Amino acid sequence: MSSEGDMTDLRQRMKDLADALRLHRHRYYVLDQPTVSDTEYDRLERELLDLEAAHPDLADPNSPTRRVGATPIEAFEKRRHAVPMLSLDNTYSVSELEDWETRWRKLAPDAEPRYAAELKVDGLSLSLRYEGRELVEALTRGDGETGELVTENARTIADIPLRLPSDAPEACTIRGEVFLSRKRWEELNRQRDARGEARFANPRNAASGTMKLLDSREVAARALSFLPWQALGLEDVGHAEAMARLGAWGFGVMPSHASGDLAQMQTFISEQAEGRLRLPFDTDGVVLKLLDPALQQRLGATDRVPRWAIAFKYPATQVTTTVLGITWQVGRSGKLTPVAELEAVEVAGSTVRRATLHNADELGRLGLSVGHRVFIEKGGEVIPKVVALVPGEAERGLPPAPVPRACPVCAGEVGKADDAEVAIRCLNPECPAKLAGRMLHFGGRASLDIEGMGEALVEQVVASNRFDQPWELLSLLQDPRQGLAYLSGLERMAEKSAQNLLVAFQVAQTRPLARWIHALGIPMVGVRTAELVAEAYPSLEQLWEADEQRLQAVEEVGPKVAAALRAFAALHPDLPARLAELGVRPLPPLLRDKGGLPLSGEVAVVTGTLPTLGREEAEAWLKRLGAKVTGSVSAKTTLLLAGEKAGSKLDKAQALGIPVRDEAWLRAIEG
Repeated sequence: MSSEGDMTDLRQRMKDLADALRLHRHRYYVLDQPTVSDTEYDRLERELLDLEAAHPDLADPNSPTRRVGATPIEAFEKRRHAVPMLSLDNTYSVSELEDWETRWRKLAPDAEPRYAAELKVDGLSLSLRYEGRELVEALTRGDGETGELVTENARTIADIPLRLPSDAPEACTIRGEVFLSRKRWEELNRQRDARGEARFANPRNAASGTMKLLDSREVAARALSFLPWQALGLEDVGHAEAMARLGAWGFGVMPSHASGDLAQMQTFISEQAEGRLRLPFDTDGVVLKLLDPALQQRLGATDRVPRWAIAFKYPATQVTTTVLGITWQVGRSGKLTPVAELEAVEVAGSTVRRATLHNADELGRLGLSVGHRVFIEKGGEVIPKVVALVPGEAERGLPPAPVPRACPVCAGEVGKADDAEVAIRCLNPECPAKLAGRMLHFGGRASLDIEGMGEALVEQVVASNRFDQPWELLSLLQDPRQGLAYLSGLERMAEKSAQNLLVAFQVAQTRPLARWIHALGIPMVGVRTAELVAEAYPSLEQLWEADEQRLQAVEEVGPKVAAALRAFAALHPDLPARLAELGVRPLPPLLRDKGGLPLSGEVAVVTGTLPTLGREEAEAWLKRLGAKVTGSVSAKTTLLLAGEKAGSKLDKAQALGIPVRDEAWLRAIEG
């Protein structure tokens, strides 16, 4: 019998697991900011389920294992599902699938095991209710019992029929997954990059966040899709026939599906492990369902999952390859990052030859050496990383990978900034790799967005030994003929490309002040901090004069950031004057008190190509005059600033009766 101390520890472990699951559910379903993988979440949930099964007297009646999803968000009306939207049990191996079949057959030993299998789309579950064959309600899963009413948003999705044909039942409920294609996700992220907004982490987060927007017109612009996986009200025809009818009625059709016994399901799962990666949207598994509606009814459900269905989850895409070498990259701050050079291998549809190892400590943790066989996977099926050595490799006795004692680029001294730091850095302030990193940051999209300033160009510029700092590139504008001759002389740099780059430098001279502060590469000063600092100190001269105490009065600026700002200013005391000599005239930032400004209260959108102003410059100008600038036209928009090739935003503004202005109008306001 367990001691009292053991029971106390067990009770505490169950409480800790429950608290962790609640937190992860909230971050996943409500905030769309998960901090653990699905596999890790499932491991925690499985541990709690096993403990509750072994110790039912200790189980909390309000345990997160008793519910599905998370509490509905407050922005939408809440409604109860007529039939709860249950979750599914997950399984990760063939043996676990066989165990599942064994369990349900004990409850129905005379039943024939015939299944339907479909890909599990990685999106947001939605329940659509039709009355009189008209769409009358769309609910998110919510907590499984109660969901959020998002009918207007659902109506914007092209493959959700608003009206069903005459051969459909008078009333039915269609359930499925709202998702975003990878192509559309990439397009939205490019748009968000251009507006300086945070990127969507993945298509699932983008789809979930979109369905929770309050303006359905913004939802329409995102171009979501929907695939059904259940039809309540068509059970009499069976699952396969029901899905076929939904396709005929205008719903999307699952691209890969199968039916048969468990062996045939296992074949389908094996085939789709690679085949699914070629689809235009993300999937993370296969759902198996018993085909017989009567058998489904007979088996029923637990308080959280149906007994007649299960999800087979694919592991993160993982393969083995050989480490051919370990190289070290030097970033703009001097940080040395080890990179594994790999024998080329296909992972998640692309060829991988390199994988970052983050820092020297991770290299030691993995025990990695040249020649080792390793597992690699793509985090989120995007970024390749080394996960671990193949079993038995550690015993081969290969010599450990050496950590550089000198910078691999300049041979300068390396070390740590302080004892608490993990990373090692090149301590040579004149290291060419650091200058190259600073130049790439200087011209990057989130900084001055200098088109044409890529790695190949920067490598040649640094090798020419002509510039000591990124901003010195603007000196090429002081004598355009010499500047053009210098750029044209670089490899693969035609005269037209050189001219375009000089124009890009001219545009950069008047980028908003916040972008300039970020572009300077001040340690610990990112995009958001740069914006806040620019609002508090609307010129570089004022910022350079501020002491640490005054800097810490700025929102989100603490002692370390303030110290970094002062250290940078002390290192470059004449920088504001030097930039002025180079023709830099940053646009002043948005003023906090906009009440008396000419465009106070206006909600503006910029579209098309303006005669002289870039998109970011025009938006900064509008903000400086008091307007709020958004990325899409809606009923709340009060003016559209349009140039040539304005496109759909202009059409939409005209349809809504929104005033359309041009650059000349904007300049006239400025006076």
